[in-house]
Amino acid sequence: MKKTPKSLPDDVELLKKMLLEQTEKLERKLAQKDRRIAKLEQVNQKLEDKLQQLLEQYTLAQYKKYSPSSESYQGDGEVLNEAEQLADEATAQPEAAQTEAKKPVKPRRPRIAAELPRVGVIHDITDKTCACCGHALHRMGEEVSEQIEFIPAQIRVIKNIRPKYSCRACENQGTTVAIQIADVPPAIIPKSMATPSLLAQIISSKMHYGLPLYRQEKMFGQAGIELSRQTMSRWLITCADKLEPLLVLMKNTLLEQPVLWADETTVNVLDVEKSTCYMWVYGCGLESSTGPKLVLFDYQDGRGGKHPKAYLDGYKGYLHVDGYTGYEQTEATLVGCWAHARRKFVEAQKAQGKGKTGKADWAINHIQKLYALESKLKTQSAEVKYRERQKVAKPLLQQLWDWLEKSKDAIPKESLLSKAITYSLNQWPKLIRYLDDGKLNIDNNRAERAIKPFVIGRKAWLFANTTSGAKASAALYSLVETAKINGLEPYDYMTTLFKELPTADTPDKLAQLLPL
Repeated sequence: MKKTPKSLPDDVELLKKMLLEQTEKLERKLAQKDRRIAKLEQVNQKLEDKLQQLLEQYTLAQYKKYSPSSESYQGDGEVLNEAEQLADEATAQPEAAQTEAKKPVKPRRPRIAAELPRVGVIHDITDKTCACCGHALHRMGEEVSEQIEFIPAQIRVIKNIRPKYSCRACENQGTTVAIQIADVPPAIIPKSMATPSLLAQIISSKMHYGLPLYRQEKMFGQAGIELSRQTMSRWLITCADKLEPLLVLMKNTLLEQPVLWADETTVNVLDVEKSTCYMWVYGCGLESSTGPKLVLFDYQDGRGGKHPKAYLDGYKGYLHVDGYTGYEQTEATLVGCWAHARRKFVEAQKAQGKGKTGKADWAINHIQKLYALESKLKTQSAEVKYRERQKVAKPLLQQLWDWLEKSKDAIPKESLLSKAITYSLNQWPKLIRYLDDGKLNIDNNRAERAIKPFVIGRKAWLFANTTSGAKASAALYSLVETAKINGLEPYDYMTTLFKELPTADTPDKLAQLLPL
């Protein structure tokens, strides 16, 4: 019951007590409302952050769907398999320049190597008399044009004939006759119809050009050869087994190098219970560098850190990697990848929407200054790289670190930009490690380029049937990619290798067969 002034007591102390009780009730109600308002504000902020996150994801998805998937950068020196771009060149150009009519580009004719054989075909006139006066025409010159003719690959059967000899005199005398015959030529697969050139063709077609065995089966069928994919698969597994001593030598050479790089990707294997297995790649050297250049693949049934730890057992040099924590189980000194860090800022930039700028642009431009320096130092010695990085890159990295620390708490936690900043801060000791030695690289792009042929091939053949097949693929991809990084044609190298390997019975002979 609400009390009216008439019903209030006259006692002052009692009135004070009633007033205090009412004040306390009001304060409790106000506190409850304040807590509810604060809670609603938190919910509202979370909803706003979630909305912003969804908008970023939608914008980024639209960009990935309708924009080029591979772009290059000034000062980068690499073509990355990622949707990154520092600035929209179209918006950077003046409007007048955009409205100018583009001149039609004349299509460039295919280049024909000078060493290819030429066959001259003369197209001459039949009547060589002048239509005006009847005198004989004289040859004043000629016009020459070239066309390309394609002749399908030739397939022939080598018929090995081994004459057998015996002694007629011994036969007449009734003594034991020793039949003599030449030894069977050594072969990588004894008693098989596969020649080194045929094996090299099958392997290079699959590992180099991504042509699955079932397609090769059809191609051989068109040439009149019934060669099943099961037979070819058995041949590849047998070849991989015979290559084991060479691969061991390649791995030992790899682990002797001061700087390595590594990456991994998924592969589906049907006879493994796990849904996803992994193909790991390890290597050393760049295409333009001196010293050993190797690419080695290693198949494993998982992505645990125990796999690189076992493969690199005892290795304590530098190892270029991405942000995967499994590599921390190795004894190597890990070097981070600025391409991965930049990629996350680019995703945040694209999520801003076309034509909009924000904090992500500042980070991308700052990282690009680091890449511009690396582009200038590309052909310099390790000593020069170290000195210039200390002079130019180190201050730039300090500025970037200060910006990351300042921005980390001022951005919604669920945003792409916040995730990019968090990634860079967590990876910072690895990201700046390339300053320690001029032999190190700013990123791990070489590993991504090495594993890319496997990823492209996987789109064609989709999966491996067995574990032995996956291991064979790892061995054969190792040979193909190592040959490529050393400037060798995989088919030519493997043809020679398979001819010489059966007689390489000493370490020196085996070392001469390395694709280095």
